[in-house]
Amino acid sequence: MMPLRPNPQLTPPETVQATLAELLVRARAMIVPGERRILGIVGAPGAGKSTLCTALAEALGDAAALVGMDGFHLANAELERLGRRDRKGAPDTFDAGGYAALLERLRAEKDQTVYAPTFDRHLEESIGSAIAVPAGTPLILTEGNYLLLEDGEWDRVRPALDAVWFLDLPETVRLSRLVARHVAFGKASDEAASWVDSVDGPNAALIHSTRARADLIVQFVE
Repeated sequence: MMPLRPNPQLTPPETVQATLAELLVRARAMIVPGERRILGIVGAPGAGKSTLCTALAEALGDAAALVGMDGFHLANAELERLGRRDRKGAPDTFDAGGYAALLERLRAEKDQTVYAPTFDRHLEESIGSAIAVPAGTPLILTEGNYLLLEDGEWDRVRPALDAVWFLDLPETVRLSRLVARHVAFGKASDEAASWVDSVDGPNAALIHSTRARADLIVQFVE
């Protein structure tokens, strides 16, 4: 496992403007034959985490596998029972311990296939054992909102990662993309805007407060 950035409270993470090609070079540099490393991509909702991770995974081919934090959304029925359905996406609407355990298992069990869940945005539900991570895959890409959070079981996530990139995006662009995404998956325009303001907004502020724990702040140049 690669060491965490020393004294993160005293040494702020480096900020870079980088293209996909440049980020791909950085990701390839993490690959060591016979070892397994885990790269986390974190950022606020709408920052482009999934898009970047998918592009990296496609470029890296068999050298990488992609698993997401979103596969650990609690089921809608459970959110209803807990009274949290109206703020789905907040930290306490995920199985944080389950996500941390998957990352720890991926590191420990690199010589056998490990299955991970995924999140279906059309169903708005997680699907278990949907992603196979083959034995010997040297680089695991994982993305999500709360990789740097220190509360409760989330605190187990950062130590399981070899490096974390915080994806930064101009706020106007991020919000525009986020509203469009909610509309694309079924919300009316006014409902989408309200959700972005009342639910995604506080989550984004929390995520932004964790950025000092990242190794790299990435301003993605498309």
